[in-house]
Amino acid sequence: MDDGLDDLIHLADPPGTSGHVVALRVLERPTAGGGFLDCEFVVSTGTVTGSFPVGITSFDLDRWEEALDSLAGHRFVSWLDSGRTVQLKIKPLASGAVGVSISDDPSSQVTVSLPMSPPADWIEDHRARLAKTRQVLSG
Repeated sequence: MDDGLDDLIHLADPPGTSGHVVALRVLERPTAGGGFLDCEFVVSTGTVTGSFPVGITSFDLDRWEEALDSLAGHRFVSWLDSGRTVQLKIKPLASGAVGVSISDDPSSQVTVSLPMSPPADWIEDHRARLAKTRQVLSG
């Protein structure tokens, strides 16, 4: 990963639990005049590991901000649901857990769904990640 780049999304179970991780990694800075970030979703469990490439635009980042607002209100979200790329779904569950699903319907038709227990401050952490990613995209 390029120096200074971070994951836009990084959900991980606490150490000593299932070890589930879902991340959206920013792979490189956009080229001059480029309108998207080259990224990849990475899913890792005890039995499954996979990655799905995706290009993220400023429009997508705006929709992610709206998704974070919905999640803060304990509402289900579906992000990147245009049908052009991988789709992320997050459903709040009891006691702070979330159900996370990554679907690659346009390409491989693979879907991975898993329960996760992110830390209590995960939405605030993701707002900070979003702000940093917007700076990377704007150059």
